[in-house]
Amino acid sequence: MKVRHNDQDIEIRDWLPVIPLRDVVVFPHTVYPLLVGRKSSMQALQEAVDNDRLVLLLTQRSSAEENPARGDLFRVGVVARVLQVMKMPNGSLKVLVEGLVRARFSRLSRDRGYLVARVIPRLRRVPARTPELEALARTVNERFSEYVRLNRRIPDEVLVSVAAIDDYERLVDNISAHMLLDIRTKQRLLESGDVEAHFRRLARLLHREIEILKLELDIDTSTRESLSRSQREAFLQQQLKVIKAELGQSDESSGTDVLDLIERLEQGEYPEHVRLRADEEIERLSRMHPLSAEAGVVRSYVEWLLALPWKRRTEEQADFSEVQAVLDGDHFGLEKAKRRILEHLAVIRLAGRVRGPILCLVGPPGVGKTSIGRSVARALGRRFVRMSLGGIHDEAEIRGHRRTYIGAMPGRIIQCLKKAGSSNPVFLLDEVDKIGRDFRGDPSSALLEVLDPEQNSTFSDNYLELDYDLSDILFITTANSTATIPGPLLDRMEIIRLPGYLDFEKMHIARDFLLPKLRKELGLERLVIEFKQEALVELIRYYTREAGVRELERQMNAILRRTAVEIAGGKRRRRLTVTRAHVARVLGPRRFADTHLKTQPTVGYAVGLAWTEMGGDALPVEVVPMKGKGTLTLTGSLGDVMRESASAALSYVRRHARRFGLAEDFFDTLELHVHIPEGAVPKDGPSAGVTLLVAMLSSLTGIPVRTDLAMTGEITLTGDVLPVGGLTEKLLAAKRNNITEIVIPDRNRKDLVEMQPELLDGLTLHPVRTVREVIRMALVEEPVAATHRTRGGRRLSARVH
Repeated sequence: MKVRHNDQDIEIRDWLPVIPLRDVVVFPHTVYPLLVGRKSSMQALQEAVDNDRLVLLLTQRSSAEENPARGDLFRVGVVARVLQVMKMPNGSLKVLVEGLVRARFSRLSRDRGYLVARVIPRLRRVPARTPELEALARTVNERFSEYVRLNRRIPDEVLVSVAAIDDYERLVDNISAHMLLDIRTKQRLLESGDVEAHFRRLARLLHREIEILKLELDIDTSTRESLSRSQREAFLQQQLKVIKAELGQSDESSGTDVLDLIERLEQGEYPEHVRLRADEEIERLSRMHPLSAEAGVVRSYVEWLLALPWKRRTEEQADFSEVQAVLDGDHFGLEKAKRRILEHLAVIRLAGRVRGPILCLVGPPGVGKTSIGRSVARALGRRFVRMSLGGIHDEAEIRGHRRTYIGAMPGRIIQCLKKAGSSNPVFLLDEVDKIGRDFRGDPSSALLEVLDPEQNSTFSDNYLELDYDLSDILFITTANSTATIPGPLLDRMEIIRLPGYLDFEKMHIARDFLLPKLRKELGLERLVIEFKQEALVELIRYYTREAGVRELERQMNAILRRTAVEIAGGKRRRRLTVTRAHVARVLGPRRFADTHLKTQPTVGYAVGLAWTEMGGDALPVEVVPMKGKGTLTLTGSLGDVMRESASAALSYVRRHARRFGLAEDFFDTLELHVHIPEGAVPKDGPSAGVTLLVAMLSSLTGIPVRTDLAMTGEITLTGDVLPVGGLTEKLLAAKRNNITEIVIPDRNRKDLVEMQPELLDGLTLHPVRTVREVIRMALVEEPVAATHRTRGGRRLSARVH
């Protein structure tokens, strides 16, 4: 039958798939997110998506029932339309549904493996706008406003959305949906026969709930005001001290300070050795003149001792399954990293203390290293502190200064613990690869004691001069590269690599994480915003070139800011649909072309793959032979290791010159110029060895190199191809540049096992052991030996075609 909803006629079939709900009642005219995990419910959802996207939502009488039958479900539910379905990493489905109309079922069947019901819509009579009904609506509206103000669990934004509703049926359903009531009460509201009866029942419920909330508020207020006599006296003493200080009558301020310190020491929980030291220092302070410089140093030292959380701990999350749910909810992908973090946390939970190496998250900027640390803290229920190590040169930043120096303070480790107020926080040491060292000391050496589980239970800060136990702290470090991390420090950490995101992962992140975040930040929560897939592809491929999503977030921000300006200027909008044309109109011409590589086979031109701190990139190599005296010219900001690779490649070509159809002394009258474009960008590493060799050989033989194939691998003088690092980032770079065939070292096969199937999809990998295999695949035709003749005393080379 047809029903009317929001000025649209909707055809409802007689039989609809059923999704049973636990502890949720969905009302018409409302949009609600659901988490679907049961197999039968997933099948019912798939049936709906394949047809007209309509389902019948029925609430279970008991949430404990896993396979509900007819008697386990309420008879009246809601016919809803499926707006969006998103697959979660744990296999469940996140579904956004819109309630359309009330309905009851007359028959229920499970023949297809899921529930199917014969649906009878329950259309409520549209009441006339009588004065009595209008008075009822105003009363309910006013009481709901008071209910929201008293209830801290309901955001005030709800009042704005409800105030904009003019239709009485929609109004009463929306208010019912937002109220915090038990399931049976909500079900009774859903089953209300007409709008007027619904309003009356809602008015009675709101009156009762408001009275309960007022009682709760009165109890809370009276509890806060019931301070003990001693607390009042302490407060008045503090006021008296401030008044005397203002009047210049603070001669006894030193004695008052000492008494305050003694009181804090007696009331707090401190280890015995800390209590003894604090007693000694307070006694010293009591004998000093309050205005002496030494008194200020001692007072500051005692205050630091008393402020630190020596024995204060936060209780951890009891349900360990919630830890995985938080990590999955906060970060899309990164499965290997999240799995290793969960293993580490599970060992801590079972052992009762932090065990094993420190986790070091290594990856390009913008992939979520810092936010993972924040999510771990939230999942465990621990405090979170972050300390950036980038640019630190002074060892005292870690260990602190001795009290003999003017303005001495504890190191930043102790300062962060005071800020956390807990002795077992999650402590993120950011940018551990960017620590400096100079004449002021080596901060990385000071970190050895902090991060070593065998030593950090007795960490000594130069300022405190007392051992502090850091063994309960969960340390996590981050870095963009391991190359600059000192060896002894690297030995204490377990490296977890976070590769860059694939395009499809970036689209998921943009829709499910970045867009909700930006809507909230820019104040566009009332606006319905949709980024079309074509727009996201355009942003990812032609306006950003990164491994993470930081630049993608900036570009999305720029698009939404334009809309924010229009709305602030008075333009009324309810929906924003971002298309490819919209992206070009706001952001201008594309920043990046499809590829900067040649598309036709070219002599002396080969495509390599490189790892960078920003992810992977394609690395074209150009070689030009010229008349000369046996010199090799290298340009393009090449490092020492890459220069040595070029020398090794040339030596291999000269050693096997006859095999390639070249004269043995061909290099005596030549100069080879090797150039790698983007000369301002420093490049280094041995993995360009095979690319350099192929480009040199092509330039000398005149045989073009395939440009639809990229390569990576280190070479030896004997022609072996050795394994390389950063293969994941290099494959990402190949996909980004539309290269489908890649030559990799055979010894890198083991790295393919842990890669995502989506990364390898569409790629053809050619594992090789020797340089000869690379040459056969990379050159358009294989060079062959040729005859040589001399003319005028000079030996010439020729190639047989």
